[in-house]
Amino acid sequence: MPLTRRDFVRTALATPFALAVGRAEEPTKPAFPGLIVRAHEPRNLEFPVSELRDVIVPTEQFFVRSHFAVPQMDAKTWRLKVEGAVAKSLELTLDEISRLPSRSLTATIECAGNGRVHLTPPVPGLQWGQGAVGNAKWDGVPLAAILDKAGVKNSAVEVVLVGTDTGQVNSDPKSPGTVHFARSLPLDKAKKDEVLLAYSMNGEPLPLSHGFPLRAVVGGWYGMASVKWLQRIVVTEKPFQGFFQTLDYSYFERKDGLPTLRPVTAIEPKAILARPGLHEVIQERSYRVFGAAWAGERAVAKVDVSTDGGKTWDAAKLLGEAKPVQWVLWEYVWEKPPRGPASIVARTTDDEGRTQPATRDVDRRSYMINHLVPTPVVVR
Repeated sequence: MPLTRRDFVRTALATPFALAVGRAEEPTKPAFPGLIVRAHEPRNLEFPVSELRDVIVPTEQFFVRSHFAVPQMDAKTWRLKVEGAVAKSLELTLDEISRLPSRSLTATIECAGNGRVHLTPPVPGLQWGQGAVGNAKWDGVPLAAILDKAGVKNSAVEVVLVGTDTGQVNSDPKSPGTVHFARSLPLDKAKKDEVLLAYSMNGEPLPLSHGFPLRAVVGGWYGMASVKWLQRIVVTEKPFQGFFQTLDYSYFERKDGLPTLRPVTAIEPKAILARPGLHEVIQERSYRVFGAAWAGERAVAKVDVSTDGGKTWDAAKLLGEAKPVQWVLWEYVWEKPPRGPASIVARTTDDEGRTQPATRDVDRRSYMINHLVPTPVVVR
């Protein structure tokens, strides 16, 4: 029998994990032994895409992205504050949030720097392979419901999500001292159905590594918008110019030939290979090429596969219904592959006709990495 939203909260409140202050998992150990450690502290763990089996990534295998140390959280004392350009400021407990009408959302979260290891020349930042991405089922309260409860003023333009996690960024560009991780959403995005304040992940209370007791899940946008350990919602009357959407998590957009900084937002179309792996030796005469594809706020229309580095393409089969904000699995059966070296690459096109570019756009800095990256293999 599935848990109700009240059951989720009761379970969380009843466990030592939830009640303990600062009892996060040991920061030098992965939450799951198969995860790839990209940084010990703050903890950053990558999902090994070769382990992809189902459309939902198990919680213990879901990638972990942390900008600062995991904060100390206590469900008994935690409150969500809603303030700014609202008719009524709020301070809500987890139990009060759990009483509001809930909904489920299956959504893919991808780190904006996923695939950074493939950039040439190398750039600073976590050197993610292709596994800083995952698809999960989230349960919680629509952000729109919280905004409606507070009463958003007509003058409001954005909603700032503020996490409990804090720290100082000492790499270039440096932060102005200690800052909270915070990102804003335009008001129209904040009110959409795909924006959730989640307290459950894959049918269980939200783990600390993934934002317990409450996190944002912003469907269709890169993961930096899905703020974890949420503590404040600030409705603003002017665009928010915070550190993590101006100096960091930003890219250049050219207008009239002039580059202008823009915050990273919607996920670009992308496909990844779960098999074959890099430099895999293929001996089967009928080989199943397999992976996942997604297109942010749009649905995947098709996936094409090339076995000659992008010279020619064949259609792959989608293994399920393609929907916005979540990935779809796909396969391509490679019959009688010719012996010798080969280069396999997959390409996604969304339902608006946007497809992955062959080469990297340097104006994207170290983010939004979706150019085609062939996987070399050998057929014997």
